[in-house]
Amino acid sequence: MHCVNCGAELGEGAGFCAKCGVRADGVSGGAATVPQAGSSLPSNVAGGLCYLAGFITGIFFLVAEPYRRDSSVRFHAFQSIFLSVAWFAVYFALGLFLSVLPGMLWRVSWMLHSLISFGFFCLWLFLMFKAYSKEQFKLPVIGDLAAKQA
Repeated sequence: MHCVNCGAELGEGAGFCAKCGVRADGVSGGAATVPQAGSSLPSNVAGGLCYLAGFITGIFFLVAEPYRRDSSVRFHAFQSIFLSVAWFAVYFALGLFLSVLPGMLWRVSWMLHSLISFGFFCLWLFLMFKAYSKEQFKLPVIGDLAAKQA
């Protein structure tokens, strides 16, 4: 028996294709995307990994050969790079602002700084999840820039 999607040989009694993740009866299982030729990771996994180490993994997936031609991976790589730059800029600006505040006002502002950092962390996790779920979630300004670059 062969897979209806990619043509790979299915093992005896296999419920899903080991190569592309489509159910043996032809209905998409949603477990994985079809990898491109020569690719070791599906597009959704590579897109999620673009966010893992910020701009470092974003740049890696932009120059890695099988992924640099995939528009979905390129979008997530550029969005990861732009988000890293924005995160650094906000972190640096808040650090400068906090360094000039006196006593009690500084403590309140530090709590605000921690809250903003936690917000960026949650956004980072959310974007990784959306990329893995095969969704192209665009951030307001950064997402449009990433879409133009991809």
